[in-house]
Amino acid sequence: MDTNTIYKGTTTIGLKCKDGVVLVSDSRASMGSFIASKEARKIYKISDHVAGTVAGSVGDAEKFMELLNVEAAFYRMQNGRELSPKGITSLGTTILHANRYYPYLVQILICGYNTETNLGEIYSIDPIGGVTEEDAASTGSGSLTAYGVLEAEYSAEKTIEENLKLGIKALGIAMERDSATGNHIRSAFITREGYKELPKDEVKKIYDEVKRK
Repeated sequence: MDTNTIYKGTTTIGLKCKDGVVLVSDSRASMGSFIASKEARKIYKISDHVAGTVAGSVGDAEKFMELLNVEAAFYRMQNGRELSPKGITSLGTTILHANRYYPYLVQILICGYNTETNLGEIYSIDPIGGVTEEDAASTGSGSLTAYGVLEAEYSAEKTIEENLKLGIKALGIAMERDSATGNHIRSAFITREGYKELPKDEVKKIYDEVKRK
């Protein structure tokens, strides 16, 4: 393994809510003990109702998400409708499994809103294509810390507003404990109306609020 590869050291979080899904990440990319970027992108919109988070090699993550975007757009052009969250997950697992002998060094969360069932869906995918469906999931080096917060406070019956606060709180605590997680908190959510990223100032306002509690 190339020690000069830049990794998104990372913590990412996906939370299912009663009215959609929430995605949260930090923005630090590291190369060993060196902070290679303070503005790394880790939440990617794939379609109007599906997005993904990435942890792992920057190059592998960007290429993988690019492939998913292209395939999802091609499906939409051919069929006149979007791939479901599960459909995009199946596409992702096929790509990763086909490359299992030269794997993408990534951990992926596919998070989406199924407009047919009116339910949020979250899938965790490992580097060789193994997949599990989750209500709450976290990836990356700070995930153990994040899970400690989520296990105590998470509920799928909470609203997006409530779980946004929880996800940002869990990410903030991971930033305090994990040196590879840091800089800025990014967040987005998906409802029946579609994908929306929170402005930086709104995320900071929520973080300042939950940090005081």
